Amino acid sequence: MDYENKPKGYYDNVRLEMLQFLPNDAKRVLDVGCGNGAFAEIIKEKNKAEVWGIEYMKTHGVEAHKKLDNVYIGKCEDFVESLPDNYFDVIYCNDVLEHLVDPYWVLEILKKKLSNGGIVISSLPNVRFYKTFMRLLINKDWRYEDYGVMDRTHLRFFTKKSIKRMYEELGFEVVKHIGINKSKSIKPYLFHLLTFFTQLDMQYVQFATVAKIADEK
Repeated sequence: MDYENKPKGYYDNVRLEMLQFLPNDAKRVLDVGCGNGAFAEIIKEKNKAEVWGIEYMKTHGVEAHKKLDNVYIGKCEDFVESLPDNYFDVIYCNDVLEHLVDPYWVLEILKKKLSNGGIVISSLPNVRFYKTFMRLLINKDWRYEDYGVMDRTHLRFFTKKSIKRMYEELGFEVVKHIGINKSKSIKPYLFHLLTFFTQLDMQYVQFATVAKIADEK
């Protein structure tokens, strides 16, 4: 996959909108797909936390290593099993799971790495975002791009419903599940009117999810 030729700033993106889900008392945090460590560094300073990272790109992983307590460089699948069990209060997966061959397997392993009461926080692109939907429905096209919902390095595609189902089928309880990065365009509202406001998910580029291990019944 062409990770080397991403647009400038692709790996520097600080996902400030994802900080709202970070518990104030989280002291051990893992950022999967940490880029150059800019987002994880904010977590480290904000919570006075021990923060680890995993980053696929070597150049960005080296930068992250200067900022964080521990950084693995390479495919996350190569490292997740060796992470300490029952350790992390929070594991972030910001725009990561869609790049994986088997995100279900990775999440299954990450469950074992959570501390008691720990949570996974993820953001995932919404394939039902109105622009993608219109291209498919109206233009009859499925075209990959350099970034965004139709990023050519995406291997998996998700909707609001399928994200929630994935977590629940893996034994998680979804605590929060909300749309983020809402479109400013008026076009999604036309769909709302035509469908009696049953398609509100189409206005969001991504969905943020907070999940914990479900209590055994």
